[in-house]
Amino acid sequence: MKSSKLSIKRFFQYLKIAITGKEQDFTTGSIRRAIFMLSIPMILEMLMESTFALVDMIFVSRVSTNAIATVVLTESVITLIYAVAIGLSMAATAVVARRTGEKDMDGASKTAVQTIILGSAVAAIIGSLGIIFPKEILGLMGGEPDLIAEGYGYTRVLMGGSITVVLLFLINAIFRGAGDASIAMWMLVISNGLNIILDPMFIFGFGPIPAYGVEGAAIATTIGRGTAVIGQLLVLFYGWSRIKVGFKDIVLRLDIMWNLIKVSLGGIGQFLIATSSWVFLTRIMSEFGSAVLAGYGISIRVMMFTLMPSWGMSNAAATLVGQNLGAEQPERAEKSVWKTGKYNATFMVAVSLIYLFFAKTIVGLFKDQPDVIDAGALSLQVIAAGYVFYAYGMVLIQSFNGAGDTKTPTVINFFCFWLFQLPLAYLLAIQMDWGPLGVYLAITVAETLIAVVSMHWFKKGKWKLVKV
Repeated sequence: MKSSKLSIKRFFQYLKIAITGKEQDFTTGSIRRAIFMLSIPMILEMLMESTFALVDMIFVSRVSTNAIATVVLTESVITLIYAVAIGLSMAATAVVARRTGEKDMDGASKTAVQTIILGSAVAAIIGSLGIIFPKEILGLMGGEPDLIAEGYGYTRVLMGGSITVVLLFLINAIFRGAGDASIAMWMLVISNGLNIILDPMFIFGFGPIPAYGVEGAAIATTIGRGTAVIGQLLVLFYGWSRIKVGFKDIVLRLDIMWNLIKVSLGGIGQFLIATSSWVFLTRIMSEFGSAVLAGYGISIRVMMFTLMPSWGMSNAAATLVGQNLGAEQPERAEKSVWKTGKYNATFMVAVSLIYLFFAKTIVGLFKDQPDVIDAGALSLQVIAAGYVFYAYGMVLIQSFNGAGDTKTPTVINFFCFWLFQLPLAYLLAIQMDWGPLGVYLAITVAETLIAVVSMHWFKKGKWKLVKV
């Protein structure tokens, strides 16, 4: 009994340290403790993101079925922006973590500045396309005329404000690479907390604020993320993290930027492959009508609620790999990955059982429409069947990225998504007339294949030799 009380007391002591971010060097001491200290703020960060996604879907579902479908179609395109942001953020985490492990904080700060400059330039281009061509984007994704008329404002605002998405991803990646995962977590608390408050105000109207409908969800999201980005910049410039940036640092350093671009190209490539695959899958799903598309969209939002914490643990593995390689401890880096994978798998198996037994109840919380519930429940049950494999796959892929080896995951994604998942989905869903089930099965099988192939390549150990 006494040892049990001590364990509980120690748990809350570690929890407090993890949330406040007092521990930032993870190259010595207990690996289990290091995983805990990094994972807790990253899991909470991702939980905040996925909680907002769920709440956002609840509010949007009250507008119309077309509104839900608009969000699904737009976000399938927005994932292409995420691909660029995540690719750059992987490079930022890898390089900043490596410099942190080498105790070169000046080099880490210079990397941070070049990351922000590069991300801002990319976001400006993408945002311009969203502002000018929102109707055309929804039309290309298979949106029907009434859907486009109702939802193009959502697409225009969300894509037009893409700089807030990109910078939020990138600066949090910088914090995580330096071991300041708690700061990244608090920035997401600000962003998503504000989103949740503003969502109903802009969707349904509040006082002088008119009811914007589904467009209001995009306005609230952009304001929330923009506020968090301002907070991130204040932290960087006032030196409230391990990385401090001054106005004198805001200059182009082409050598550092080129190194970032080289590392990020593989990351951008792998996520462009993965997200473009999701775009094509959504396009196939649109063939089965708005109700099926809405059910699919709800199920994806629900799954993101559990995948985000899993991503949190995966990001922790990436930071551990980067810092320990920088400290010339490759074996410690490898042990950290396998332990993180085991913890992640345990969590994901528990979640998959919940989805298996309560899928219809969960989807029904969002939309009380039988055909939407049936489509969403089937998606949850089939896709979650492979969760134990996803758990290891995500950790291993992020570990490659944390080492700066973004090429290996790119090759794995290319073969498993483009050459396997997409043809299989089309064959099963359209040619064999299995409908949405064919798409769901293709997703599960492809993600399982990624995990198996990643394990094979990780054991070869070439990632330990990558220089960034």
